[in-house]
Parts: sequence; structure tokens; C-alpha cells
Amino acid sequence: MTQASATDRETGTLAAIERRVLWLATAIVHQANRVRPNPSGLKVGGHQASCASLVSIMTSLWFRHLRPEDRVSVKPHASPVLHAINYLLGELDEAYLPTLREFGGLQSYPSRAKDPDPVDYSTGSVGIGATAPIWGALARRYLTTRGSSAGTGRQYSLVGDAELDEGAIWEAILDPGVAELGEIVWIVDLNRQSLDRVVPNIAAGRLQGMFDAAGWQVLTLKYGRLLEELFTRPGGAELRARIDAMPNPEYQRLLRCDAAQLRDRLPAGNAALAALVASLDDETLLAAIRNLGGHDLGSLDEVFASISDSRPTVIFCYTVKGRGLPTQGHPQNHSSLLTVAQMEELASSLGTDLASPWEGFASGSPEAVLCTEVASRLRRPDIPSVPSLELPVDIGRTPSGTATTQAALGRVLLDLTREAPEAAKRVVTVSPDVSSTTNLGGWVNKVGVWSATERRDWFEDDPETIMHWREKPTGQHVELGIAETNLVGLLGELGATWSRWGEPLLPIGVMYDPFVERALEPWSFGIYAGGQSILIGTPSGVTLAPEGGAHQSITTPSIGIEQPGCVSYEPAFAIDTEWTLLAALGRLGKPGGTSSYFRLSTRPVDQTLADVPTDPAARERRRRQAVAGAYLLRRASSPAVTLAAMGALVPDTLAAAVRLAQVGVEADVVCVTSPGLLFEALQARSGRGGAESWILDQAFPASRAKPLVTVLDGHPHTLAFLAGINRVPSVALGVTGFGQSGSLEDVYRHHGIDTDAIIRAALDVVS
Repeated sequence: MTQASATDRETGTLAAIERRVLWLATAIVHQANRVRPNPSGLKVGGHQASCASLVSIMTSLWFRHLRPEDRVSVKPHASPVLHAINYLLGELDEAYLPTLREFGGLQSYPSRAKDPDPVDYSTGSVGIGATAPIWGALARRYLTTRGSSAGTGRQYSLVGDAELDEGAIWEAILDPGVAELGEIVWIVDLNRQSLDRVVPNIAAGRLQGMFDAAGWQVLTLKYGRLLEELFTRPGGAELRARIDAMPNPEYQRLLRCDAAQLRDRLPAGNAALAALVASLDDETLLAAIRNLGGHDLGSLDEVFASISDSRPTVIFCYTVKGRGLPTQGHPQNHSSLLTVAQMEELASSLGTDLASPWEGFASGSPEAVLCTEVASRLRRPDIPSVPSLELPVDIGRTPSGTATTQAALGRVLLDLTREAPEAAKRVVTVSPDVSSTTNLGGWVNKVGVWSATERRDWFEDDPETIMHWREKPTGQHVELGIAETNLVGLLGELGATWSRWGEPLLPIGVMYDPFVERALEPWSFGIYAGGQSILIGTPSGVTLAPEGGAHQSITTPSIGIEQPGCVSYEPAFAIDTEWTLLAALGRLGKPGGTSSYFRLSTRPVDQTLADVPTDPAARERRRRQAVAGAYLLRRASSPAVTLAAMGALVPDTLAAAVRLAQVGVEADVVCVTSPGLLFEALQARSGRGGAESWILDQAFPASRAKPLVTVLDGHPHTLAFLAGINRVPSVALGVTGFGQSGSLEDVYRHHGIDTDAIIRAALDVVS
């Protein structure tokens, strides 16, 4: 840690850097909106006021306290401040400074994947970037307990106060394991403004109590040293009480007042306070009303030095939105832009030049020397090259009897520990309290539950205990509370360890499929940020008939078509689950890797229906087709119709084909495993995208093109595009309404996806 207190000379140097950071951040937004050509006339945007409230905090943190092993998540609207600091430290070329929100330029919000300068955490979706360092800390601890060199360091989140409205934040804070993460530090930019207004009652005391109840160290930096000194004078107690008691909008209005107006408004009839105000010159009075702790470099030094690493810490830093700008404190300053005249005035006050906005510090000046020293101090070692993992593509077993794809998941993981033990050691599963009900019991018994310290299993000697909860640092399963957002947040960070520390993990998160959509937005953001993981939704669809409509997913099958950076699978058989899961694991933990989403079922299926070829070459051909998206499962001698089915409805589709043959209508049956991959193949055939299209020729050969019936346990539009492969008439069957409880037969019949419905659709489409 750097020294916690500074000499006056050092403070003066830091203050000069603070002013330059404020200027650069403001100018970055100005250039994008007022200077760069904009032929379309569309708003470019940026947040000068939101940047200004964090300038002091970020300057103090980066130039005084940050270490190379630390990581920082910067609130979205302060991205120009981050770029300004990176520029001063030599981490960003000057050519990028005018490119905010330009194609190929600086992103609107910090992005690990797209920005040209160092960014520790992608932010932009409210609540997700703030909580990411929690899961980053847990991911690093997981690696460290398994002997990696991920090291230590604090995980900082710079959070806007309005962001604390987001429920995902409190889900993360309340997870029991978070209270043990002493490296977590949140700094709340308490500027008391949101996008639309000054928040009438920010309820800081209530928020502080909530953090305290969750086991966090709570620090508050409300006033700067000037105000603290004034509080010691006669009338000072009245001044503190006056400011403490006034509502937020009144305080913000005082920021818009000149000295004369302040002298009139501030005393509010209190004689002692009026006397104190009268004793201050105009400059001191104006400075005092703005002297909040979040802008006082000395006070920031003190509060950062008081952080305890024994538990998570939150620091409430009172700030002024737009501090140092003409728009400071204005209720509509969130995305307002300074005029050219205001920028010229600001440049004059900060000692810069609007005509040369990116001019650096003079060589040899104290500021330039400090920037060089800090850049050297914060330089991180190169990330080691990512080792390649050897994974089998086929375990070699041919399942028989009756099994479910959900049960196959656990079986594949256990097989992997024997067939590829080194790769299996990198698998880490995560569950929101549904490990047993998603068939992970055998895997958990085998590898144990991860914990930073070993805990005793008090039921180890209980003969009736089937699932053993052995918590130890070598465990490979992480159990979270019932919060899917937390699960996918952790998945994203576990899936990013290859790019942070050169240590790839193979993370698999398991949850009930109806709740995948609840977790989709943060999981998608994790993929955007470079996290590669596997999300498994199980059980799924109306096939979970007795559970009723609330637990029957409908729209999730199309996720794999629509979600960037993700391959989806919905296998029908245990062997398909094995092949596709091994392929998905092989895509993780490396440059260019992708995430995957699996939709599994609890429906028991006769595994002989898979008709797995016995010839090794034919088996490998089937495997490649299953991994690529589809295969011809039943080949008619002279087909009149093609039935394309996915997942749990393949057995009913095969039964329909048999009955159709009995009435003289031969049917091919195609087993679809990934509609997303088939859609990409169809796009590629039209010259759009870089996928391969060979799977279309093998699963849907033009020579066998016939009218098509598609069916799945989900919304029918998911497979409706298949008719476009060979441009044939089609009927799309699926689920378009909320489900009901009942037997599988009754529920399938209700939604028109049972065997009889498939037969009727086939007869209609061929007539």
C-alpha cells in the first residue's frame, strides 16, 4: 500500500492532476458531441456531470492507493475519467481521446472486450458491473485455493448511489459467502442525483444499516476538512445541524447560489449560524458549501487508510454531481453538455486550452514525474499463455435402458474425472441451492463443495444421508443462495480467469430452466465481458407437467438463436447430451471461445430410440452431426413428409412416424440438437456469417426435401425457420400458452404437441 498521508507539496501535485483529469474527462465528451463531425445529427451523448463527481475519488485511488494486483469496476457514466487517467499513465494513445462512442473508438461504458486501454470490469448494465468484483474475488480465491498464482489484491467497485436501487446488488450483498471476502471495497458516489431528478431522500442511514447488517465495514466520508474546521468555530454546530437536516433538493439549490444568495438562504433565521456565515469571505463561503468529503483529497487519504481487509467495506462518499463544472448541482445535469463558451471558461480556470485539449504535463514537472512513477507502480506482469486442455469428444459408452438428459449431465461429469482427470480438475459447477434436484448429487459427492476453509460434515456418519456436503478448499462445486443473478455473475467471472490470470476454468451453472430468463441479462453481460461458461436449464418446458404453468418454460429454446457468443443445445438422448456437453467444454477458456446454454429434461426416454450406429465411423459421423445441430434419426424408404423434433418430444415424433407409415405416409425424422447452429448454417449458405453449412446437406438433404412438421416443447417459432432450408410447406407445433398441471399426456394434448397432433399436422401438410 502506498503511504496514507501526503505532504502539502504532494497534495498540490495531486490536485493539479485532479484538475487535469476533470478537464480531460469533460473534453472527451465535448469532442464527441461538439467537435467531431456528426452528419446524421443523432445524439452522441456522454455524462460530464457524472464524471465530475468521481474525479477526486478516482484520482486519489489511482495515484495514491491502487496496487497492480487490485482491480476496479468503474461506474458506467464515469468511463471518460478512466480513459483520462489511462491517458495520463501512458496506457491510452492520444488518438483515441476524440473517439468516445465512435465506431471502433472508446466505448460508451467501460468494456474489457472493446476498449483499447486497460479495463478491469465491463460495466453499463446497472447493478451488474458493481457486483462483478464480488464474483471476481470469489473466482480468484477459488483459483488460489487450488494452487494457482492468481495472487491477492482488493476488488473495488465505484458505484453511483442511484445504482443501489438495483435488486441484483442486494442479492449479491446478502449471499452468506460474501461477508468473508475482505478484499471487497465499494465506494458509493453519493451525489444524491439520478437521471431525472435530485433524489428527495437518499436514506443514507438506512443503506448504511443494510450493509452493516450484512457484515460489511461501513465508512462514511461526508464533509471535507474545510467544513470540519468550520464546525469547530462558534456557530459551527448549528452549521452542521443545518446541512445535516436540509433535504437533498435544498442542498443542491444552494450549490447554484452566489455568495450573496448563500448568506441569505443558509442561516435560515439562526443567529449563531448567521454570525458564522458573516465572518467568512465570499471565496471561503462558496468553497465551504461544496466541501464534501468525496472531493477532499486529504480526507480520501484518511478513509482509504482505514479500510480493514478482514471483511467487505463500503465507503459512502458524499459528492457533488458536476463538481467543478458550470452545471454542478443542477437537477437536470445528468447528460447535459457544456457549451463552447462554458468549455472555454473551464479551460481557463483549469489552466488548459480548448484548442489543444490533450496537451500533457511539461516534461520534468512534478505532475509528469508522478504520472511516470504511478504508471511504473501499477504495471502488471504479462498474463501467462493459456494452456490447452485435452478433452475427449466421445467417452465411448452407448447408453441403454431408460434415462433422462438431466441425469446424463451428472454421468458425463463423473465420466470426465476418469477419462480426462486433468481437464476435470478445471470443471467447477455452480448452483443456486438446486444441486440435488438437478442431478448433481453424484458429482458433488465425488469432488466436494468448495469453501475457502474446511468445514466439518456433521452428517458424514449418518447412514441415511445420500448426498454428502463436504466443504473444503479442494471442492469443485460452489453453492449459492437462491439468486440466479448471483449464479450467472459468478459464472461470468469464473469464465474469465483464463484472460485475467492465464488459468482457464470450465464453469457450469445449473438452474431451473424457467428462471433462465431471469438470469439471462446478467449472463449475457458476462459473455460480453469475456466470460465463457455453460448455463444449464433443467428441468424444462411443459414436460415438467405436474409443476404447473409457473415452472414451465416456453420461450427459452430460442435463446440459442438470439444470444451472441453462445451455442445452445437441447439434446433428446443421453448420448447426445454427452457429445454436445464435451463439445461445449472444449469451447471454453481460450481466445475465441464461446459460452453454451443447455436445456435438459426430466422425461425418462428409452435410449434405444437413439439408434446409435455400431460402426465406429458411422458413430463418429452421428456425433459430428449432433454437435453441429441435427441428424437424420429415422430414414424412410420413400418419405412424404419430414418431422423435425427437438428434446423431450423426439419419442412422440418417432411414434407418430410409425403410425403415419401404417396409413401409407412415410416420414423422415430429424432430431434437432441446436436450432441456433442450424440457423447460422442457413445464414452462411446465403453468404451471411462465417459458419459452415454442411450440416444442412446432411440433416436436410435437398434430395429428400418434403413438406415439414416441426415440434418442440417450447415456442414453435424456434424451429419454424427450418422450412426455409429447402423452401417447403410447413407446420410448426409448440407451446404458445401458459401450461397447466396434469399428466404428461394431458398437458401435451392440451398444447397440441402430442403424437396425435403431430400426425394430424403431417397429414395436413401433405394433403
